[in-house]
Amino acid sequence: MKEKNLPLDYHHSSLEELTEKASSIIETLENEKNLNNSVDSYLELIKLNNLIEKKFQKSLKSISETTNNKIREIVKKNEKRSK
Repeated sequence: MKEKNLPLDYHHSSLEELTEKASSIIETLENEKNLNNSVDSYLELIKLNNLIEKKFQKSLKSISETTNNKIREIVKKNEKRSK
């Protein structure tokens, strides 16, 4: 299932906004009595979940790279001081 089928504003939303939207869909699904009316919402929720996961992975990668760069800088400074 491709997240390309989601509305464009989802791609520009933050993780928090996407999570709020997913929570809203879940709440609606929990209150729905007729499962036939829920299929589209379930599909949208799955697509949203995939998009959230991808955005989370990108954020995690960015944080990891930033942290590694800062660690390298600290190590370099410490190496210079110890010489």
